[in-house]
Amino acid sequence: MEPTSTDEEHIHVGETADGTPVELPTVDILTGRAFLTGKSGSGKSNTASVVIEELLDAGFPVLIVDCEGEYYGLKEEFELLHAGADEECDIQVGPEHAEKLASLALEQNVPVILDVSGFLDEDASDELVRETARQLFVKEKKLKKPFLLVVEEVHEYIPEGAGMGETGRMLIKVGKRGRKHGLGVMGISQRPADVKKDFITQANWLVWHRLTWENDTKVVGRIVGSEYGEQVSELDAGEAFVQADWTDDAVSRIQFKRKRTFDAGATPGLDDFERPELKSVSEGLMDDLASISEREEREEDRIAELEEELAAKRERINELEEELRSARNVSMAARQMANVLTAEGVQTTLPTDADEDVEALRAKVERLEDALDEEEPESYDIEEIQEKFKERGEELADDPDAAADADSGGEQSARVDALLESPSVRVRVEAAIRESQCNEERARRLLDELDGERTAHDLCEAASLPIGDAQSLLDALRSRRLVTRNANREYAFDGEELRRLARGDDPRGAVSELSEQWRFD
Repeated sequence: MEPTSTDEEHIHVGETADGTPVELPTVDILTGRAFLTGKSGSGKSNTASVVIEELLDAGFPVLIVDCEGEYYGLKEEFELLHAGADEECDIQVGPEHAEKLASLALEQNVPVILDVSGFLDEDASDELVRETARQLFVKEKKLKKPFLLVVEEVHEYIPEGAGMGETGRMLIKVGKRGRKHGLGVMGISQRPADVKKDFITQANWLVWHRLTWENDTKVVGRIVGSEYGEQVSELDAGEAFVQADWTDDAVSRIQFKRKRTFDAGATPGLDDFERPELKSVSEGLMDDLASISEREEREEDRIAELEEELAAKRERINELEEELRSARNVSMAARQMANVLTAEGVQTTLPTDADEDVEALRAKVERLEDALDEEEPESYDIEEIQEKFKERGEELADDPDAAADADSGGEQSARVDALLESPSVRVRVEAAIRESQCNEERARRLLDELDGERTAHDLCEAASLPIGDAQSLLDALRSRRLVTRNANREYAFDGEELRRLARGDDPRGAVSELSEQWRFD
């Protein structure tokens, strides 16, 4: 339906006490800021419906934010789109439909009841109202078409005091800046004391139905005048004080007429009533909205499917990492022990089929590395530091005194670091780590801090470790004579023992530690 011209047009809404008809200028109603208030049963929703009916009669669509499901009765006479969360609505909508709803209302002249009474998720309801108002504002910048946004229970969005959210700020923006683009807003509330005062005082027309609470009548007294604050509680149903910028009268007392359509907001009585047959919008519009819902559902299903695939992939990666870590430890220890025995020329008997076990472990490491590369090809490489440790260990095995003499003028910690690189020492350190409660990363932090005589508590603080983890590792190192503890309960590396191990004086002890690792597979 195409609207008629708004020039000099008015809508009839009621009459004064002497029977004079009251008409409101259409363009000011469509583009202005209005505030309607009154206690329950005073007629405020009827007045809003009368204004809406008159605008629809003149061919002007509106969009109504219906918080209580009171406006679907308009469908008795007018073709409106009833959109919301309930099955009784023409279409179930969510925030993703906001742009389409605004487009239907402004570009295709489809009146819309945005019924948010059925939403269980308040955040979704709030987002839907906010995004719809924002889309109306954005589109009106270009269209500049007279259009009215009606908001019931406006105190929920624009409260007095703290607590106003993004939706309230959007509605305030519409009220302040929408008029020059052709977008008006009508806020409705039964508690004016709960509505932000700036919204009320900046309205260019106001309707005050009966109010009885003292806080509310005081608002009337401050804004309209003390005499009206005293009289507002005496108004009859449908009667109201009206203020408007376009009239010379400061305040008019008006009896609004009854709306023509079904009163869906009436309090249910004992008498049965027959619900009228309601009009519906075209199937084409419904199909457009339904396609948005279907697309949103498909996207949500795809997201859920991808999240499941990602979780499964992460779990598989974790499994492969764990297997690879264990296999690397075993394979590395086997190679290091073989290097020690070869370098020292020690004749000893390895467990039966040791060579076959080592080869099997090497093959397993290669398989795990290949599998992990397939999952995350760019994330995992063999660290160069492992090769450096291996090379340094072989040097120390060839020259057992290198650890002690390599940096005779340096610090003791540097010599200890060199000794720790020796394969024989590494086998025992790694065995101690496995026996303790520490993981590899935590253990390395503690070993880095063990650069002199230090208590367990000092080490915990320096390495940021729980005392239980640190103590378990220190005990495991002591049991292998790698660490000593003095009378002051201070721990330090046993330099003599480290040098002895680096010289390969105890190869069978290393073989014993290595045998424990072979139990992995």
